[in-house]
Amino acid sequence: MNNMQTPKTSTSSSLKTGLKLDHLRFDNRYIRLPAEFFSRHLPEPLLNQRLAHFNRRVSGLLEIDPDEGQRPELFDLFTGLQEWPGSEPFAQCYAGHQFGHFVPRLGDGRALTIAQIRNSKDELWDLQLKGSGHTLYSRQGDGKAVLRSTIREYLCSEAMMGLGIPTTQALAMSASDEPVFRETPETGAMLVRVAPSHIRFGTFEYFFYRHQYEDLKTLSEYVIDNYFPALAETDNPSLSLLENIIESTARLIAGWQSVGFCHGVMNSDNMSIHGITIDYGPFGFLDTYDPGHVCNHSDHAGRYAFDRQPSIGLFNLSCLAQAMLPLISDDPDIAVKQATDALGRYEKIFESEYLDLKRRKLGLICNESEDGKLYDELLTAMQGSNLDFTNTFRSLAKPLDTI
Repeated sequence: MNNMQTPKTSTSSSLKTGLKLDHLRFDNRYIRLPAEFFSRHLPEPLLNQRLAHFNRRVSGLLEIDPDEGQRPELFDLFTGLQEWPGSEPFAQCYAGHQFGHFVPRLGDGRALTIAQIRNSKDELWDLQLKGSGHTLYSRQGDGKAVLRSTIREYLCSEAMMGLGIPTTQALAMSASDEPVFRETPETGAMLVRVAPSHIRFGTFEYFFYRHQYEDLKTLSEYVIDNYFPALAETDNPSLSLLENIIESTARLIAGWQSVGFCHGVMNSDNMSIHGITIDYGPFGFLDTYDPGHVCNHSDHAGRYAFDRQPSIGLFNLSCLAQAMLPLISDDPDIAVKQATDALGRYEKIFESEYLDLKRRKLGLICNESEDGKLYDELLTAMQGSNLDFTNTFRSLAKPLDTI
């Protein structure tokens, strides 16, 4: 089941007109939660920051007039150089399992949710800056982003949308004259991204491992009330929420596998409760088909190799289920049984969705029991012949006389 109402891409007619940035309907609900959930910060503008690109399609989700992207002061509004009434920037606090090890406090180290916006369809959207400077959770980082990685995330989120895979989306991108130091000095940049929320599996883990069960309950109620209201009518809303996240995550990762997408850092703090691709750090797409491909050079053990993504998805969901046990039942044995049963559905959902995508990639019209085997044999042949993953499937779609 998936009770979240997925926003539809705006039609061309809806993009013709819209709201001015200073006329948006702000509904900053997350910042009304207890102080433990976040910390308030102001973004740090970059030197001579200027708009590099504005996404007219994504502006339609927020019902922003696409011509607002021509305003020279766009990033002055986003970063506080110009007053933007209704904007209340904050960084979220969360924990997470990083490379299999639990880290009790992480949080938005270089991101700020500058506002939550509700559109006329009653959809609530986060408007978040990435690369906006230090926060309480930055640790030793500078909180900045570089143009190179900002462009990569901007383009990849658009590609994922085009491929039909749920993802955060990029509204705008800036460039600047400010150097940001990585291995070498690079051009500083900032991204404005949009998502229903930026709540992660690790947000639940944060309160569970601190034994803050009232805050854990508050978080669950906030998520259900604002994003999955139909679940409030079920016998066990928190269990229903877990089941929903399990399903959407299984479908998401099946989508990744079908297009050869490698996330690179599948920590539980990089997994969204909405089943969308989030946090484009090290990532890539398969070139030559190699099921063991590792796109993150710091992943020395290959934990997040391409062929391990489905099992890592289950691991992260297990971490989430653990954190939600107090919400599912006051009886620990009942909670464990119900959570285990819910997790037991993951593999079936994943395999069913993945098999459907396999058939579509092969152009199979009728469903046969050997379809999955046929696809897997093709992958084995591709690996043995060092064939490109994407180009091979594109070639299958061409008439024989054009190959």
